[in-house]
Amino acid sequence: MPDGQAESQGPDPGIANPERIPRVVIVGAGFGGLSAARALKRARASVTVIDRRNHHLFQPLLYQVATAGLSPANIAYPIRSVLGGRNVQVLLDEVTSLDLEAREVATTHGPISYDFLILAPGADTSYFGHDEWARNAPGLKSLDDALEIRRRILFAFELAERETEPQARHALLTFVVIGGGPTGVEMAGAISEISRKVIVSDFHRIDPREARIVLIEAGPRILPAFDESLADKARHELERFGVEVMVNTPVQAVEPGMVRTAGGTIEARTVVWAAGIRASGLARLLGVELDRAGRVKVEPDLSVPGHPELFVVGDLAACMDEKGVALPGLAPVAIQEGRHAARNIERTLEGKARIPFHYVDKGTMATVGRAFAVAEIAGFKLSGFIAWVVWSLVHIAYLIGFRNRMIVMFEWAWAYLTYQRGARLITGSLHDLLAAPESRESAEPAPGQEQLRR
Repeated sequence: MPDGQAESQGPDPGIANPERIPRVVIVGAGFGGLSAARALKRARASVTVIDRRNHHLFQPLLYQVATAGLSPANIAYPIRSVLGGRNVQVLLDEVTSLDLEAREVATTHGPISYDFLILAPGADTSYFGHDEWARNAPGLKSLDDALEIRRRILFAFELAERETEPQARHALLTFVVIGGGPTGVEMAGAISEISRKVIVSDFHRIDPREARIVLIEAGPRILPAFDESLADKARHELERFGVEVMVNTPVQAVEPGMVRTAGGTIEARTVVWAAGIRASGLARLLGVELDRAGRVKVEPDLSVPGHPELFVVGDLAACMDEKGVALPGLAPVAIQEGRHAARNIERTLEGKARIPFHYVDKGTMATVGRAFAVAEIAGFKLSGFIAWVVWSLVHIAYLIGFRNRMIVMFEWAWAYLTYQRGARLITGSLHDLLAAPESRESAEPAPGQEQLRR
């Protein structure tokens, strides 16, 4: 936002010794945290980035890892390689508590003091009070989640190949995706493409094209954040791909081998949860006001009321636009918020007034299947091949690392021309997947069969 616009002067954050180089601690190296850290690389401050993982993950393409389109390394990049700089330190650690009065972050390896704190821990999967469903319907928030889903999808076809009982085989070839947002739509379309195009000739006893893919949405339509005309086009394209779209169908239970809905029961060995997210549990440790979704209410400059040294960005921030509507949990929002928090820290250190955050809407988009996407950009509504090209270019541009961009471009071009997917690897223990659905709840991995993540 230009300096000429309305400014917001926050209280003095109270650095004890102005001559000392202030310390900025950033929790989380997702889109928001990484953007903030990169923006502070030349600031007169010592920056410490804390994350539970050593890599930054490009979450919008996680579904492609889950459906064997890309390998994990294609959408992840080491944090230390991104944040090379004299004033930036990266710690592989987990935050356990926060003391706002003492200005300390407690981690598993001890406390870390700060002058400014930026919280950008992201979000977790929400099962709306039914966390017991997670075992039978994994969500998609990490590489581990994606590899687990890939393992279940690919192994379902392997089990179906050797299954002789028709009903059991039908259950193995039934895939249910719960949640009709962009992630659910992209997952359903990708699974359909695998069964109908990618592995058609790989099996002898089954026809993968007979797989049943069901997309379940509790609301009246899929892609509720999109214009209704685009949502209708997306649904039509999914159905053309063979996906059954069920709307106005709340899920009542997810049990081993089946999904119970208000409209009946679906027998399925593979279920993917894409229905909701919740704010990180760190929000509850702050002792500040939260919104109904558990996000932290922030000031216009992205600081927390009463704590000008504390900034919250990304999925954890309840930030409103000019119309009073909460900004969505999208990567462009987190990136812009991270940069803005860093800018306000620099302005504070320079003795300048802080400025309020203004989100520049880059649009929303979702890919539905092979060479088809929907997008809303600057008031324009796009669908079909041109939207897919825009979607591809935008996602490649946001990827970190020249190598990753080139590999993803090649993988997509190769898949488009040949219908092949090179990441169709089943990794980890198969002990629990070989077990019958009714025995999965109590199944424990056999000795020496710990899951291997690659």
